[in-house]
Amino acid sequence: MKNKKRKTKRKPMTRGDTQGPVGFFLTQDAYDIICSQGYTRLDRNPEIMTGCRKIAELISSMTIYLMNNTDSGDERIVNALSRQVDITPNSYMTRKTWMDTIVMNLLLYGHGNSVVVPLTQDGMLGDMVPVSPSQVSFLPDGYKYSIYIGGIKYDPGNVLHFVLNPDPDRPWKGMGITTAIKDVANNLKQAAATEKAFMESKWRPSVIVKVDGMIEEFSNPEGRHRLVEEYLATHETGEPWLIPADQFAVEQVKPLTLEDLAIKDTVELDKRTVAAILGVPAFVLGIGSYDAQEWDNFINSTIRPIAQGIEQELTRKLLVSPQWYWKFNIASLYSYDLKATAEVYSGLYVRGIVDGNEVRDKLSMGPRKGLEGLVILENFVPLDKIGDQLKLKQEGGDKNGQDADTDEKQGI
Repeated sequence: MKNKKRKTKRKPMTRGDTQGPVGFFLTQDAYDIICSQGYTRLDRNPEIMTGCRKIAELISSMTIYLMNNTDSGDERIVNALSRQVDITPNSYMTRKTWMDTIVMNLLLYGHGNSVVVPLTQDGMLGDMVPVSPSQVSFLPDGYKYSIYIGGIKYDPGNVLHFVLNPDPDRPWKGMGITTAIKDVANNLKQAAATEKAFMESKWRPSVIVKVDGMIEEFSNPEGRHRLVEEYLATHETGEPWLIPADQFAVEQVKPLTLEDLAIKDTVELDKRTVAAILGVPAFVLGIGSYDAQEWDNFINSTIRPIAQGIEQELTRKLLVSPQWYWKFNIASLYSYDLKATAEVYSGLYVRGIVDGNEVRDKLSMGPRKGLEGLVILENFVPLDKIGDQLKLKQEGGDKNGQDADTDEKQGI
């Protein structure tokens, strides 16, 4: 019988074993730097929350107008209904908080869906209650669908259902931004975990002390520790080190930085991706500097469409008159400074387009008596007297002509 070679079973390497070809990668520090633990919800990601909160804050800060469409143009209506929606939509929160909740559910918590139940009392509109997304479910029924709130069935025509990014298979239901942004959120979470572990790691020396390894005193950890205590440890901040030049030398080294790991560039790219998906300017997330044109484009391309979706749902569910509709004051969000506003409205004032009190209102000033009428030209003639301009000029010209003839006869 032939002797079989006995196979030697290799002892598996443990994470604490730093010897061998893998070295540092089996240490706890490397594990903490490379691997981030657990799942983080999108609403816990700082960049995503910052972008969504900016959108919600802007939309909730706009005034909601009740408008009436007439043959001569659209006019604002001020009545009990307009006050209910724009000022007191809910007894337990301000209008801004109410609208902020709707938009945040729409963007983040409700995955593209935000449901509000309007309550009525004696035929009058009362509180409009935003519903927690965890209490809402949607049940399709062919082309139609039903909304269940806390297990109670509601007809979609009796509740306000705001939608963001409609589902292609069920257009009445929103998809939100969660699917598109999930992978980017994971990358940002990993980068944050790596940065935190890297900054706390012990593998980042600020100085390197070069010693003679042939000296027995420095060849073991105890000797090196004694060296540090004897020569390098100081009792006061800024105290100089006194070292023997013939035994060792101190060299300054540049520690490994986040730029060396390419984390900075990766994070910046991911933040720009988040900004593009949310439709917010990159400077909102801390990348780059403020740009007025980019801000105005953000208002037009992101804020306006979301606001229009809310306007249309409020119009078709809360209003009966076909001439009435709801409108956000989107113009209040554009990048205007006080000087530009004053110049624009002053030009409109002297052309008879707005009155003086409208100009004062745009400059946050109260109305004054005598500025209610429209004026025109440099001498501020009232608008209804413009037709008398030619007559006044002719009368003045005749008088001047007569005076000239008289002067000529008198030889003056």
